[in-house]
Amino acid sequence: MDTLNIRKLSDKVGAEILDVDVDRLLHDDELPAACLEALEEYGVLLFRELGADDEAQVTFGRKLGTLRKFPAVPPATEEIMEISFDPDNGNAEYLAANIFWHIDGLTDDVASKASMLSARIIPDEGGETEFASTYAAYDDLSDEEKERFADLHAIYTFEAIQRRSYPNPTQAQLDEWASRTPREHPLVWEHDSGRRSLVIGAFASHIVGMDFDEGRALLEDLEQRATTPDRVYQHTWSVGDLVIWDNHGLLHRACAFDHNKRRVMNRSTVAGREPIK
Repeated sequence: MDTLNIRKLSDKVGAEILDVDVDRLLHDDELPAACLEALEEYGVLLFRELGADDEAQVTFGRKLGTLRKFPAVPPATEEIMEISFDPDNGNAEYLAANIFWHIDGLTDDVASKASMLSARIIPDEGGETEFASTYAAYDDLSDEEKERFADLHAIYTFEAIQRRSYPNPTQAQLDEWASRTPREHPLVWEHDSGRRSLVIGAFASHIVGMDFDEGRALLEDLEQRATTPDRVYQHTWSVGDLVIWDNHGLLHRACAFDHNKRRVMNRSTVAGREPIK
C-alpha cells in the first residue's frame, strides 16, 4: 500500500497511520480509499495526535461513506455525537454500558460500517478503548465449531446490554428498553467480501432454539475467547488522537475511569450498507 506509511499496533488488530496531518486528511484524494483498504486489513486505524477539529473529522468521514446524523444535537454538528458523562449529555445513562464488549448498532436495521472517535478531553487515569477482531475470533474456531455454528441465530436486544449496567432496572427503564426493536442475526456473519466473523458481545441475548442458559454460556465463552489479552489492542488516548475502527469486524469497549473526571470523545459514524447475513 504505497499511499500509507503504516506501523502495526498488535499482532491481531490495529495499525498506526504515519505521516498524515490535517491538511493531507482533507486534500489527499487517494487517502480515503487507502484508509478503507487498510481498515479491512487491520480493523483499527490510529492517527496519533492528529488534532482534527469537528469540521475536519466530518469532512473526511464523508469521504469514507455516508455519515449518520444525530438529531439531538444542533444542526452545525449533527454528524458528531459527544461521548461523555456530562449531566447535560442526554445519552450519559446509556453510555455506562460502553465498558462491555460490543458491536455498535446490532439492533438497527443495518449496523454501522465504521466509527471515528477523536479525543477532546481525557482523564489522568483510565478511559482507554480496547478492540478485538471478530474476524480473528471466527478464524480461530475449530472446523467442528465452524460447522456447528453455521446455522445458529441469536437475538440481540438493547435490554441485554443495559442490564449489565442496571441489573435491577426501574419500570421506566424496562419500558424504554422494550421500545427498542430486538433483532435476530446469524451468529456467523458471511460478509460480501467472503470473510466470516462472529456476531457476539453485550447486545447478544440468547441463541434461538437453544436452552437459554446453554446459549448464554456459549455466547459468553465466545466473547471471552475473542478478547483474551493477546488478542486485544488497548489504546491509551492523547488529546487530538483520531481512531477509526471497522464496526463490521470488531468488538470494542471503553475501560473504566473515574466518572467525576471529564472524558470527552467526539464520534462520527459511517453508515452501513451490508446487512448481517
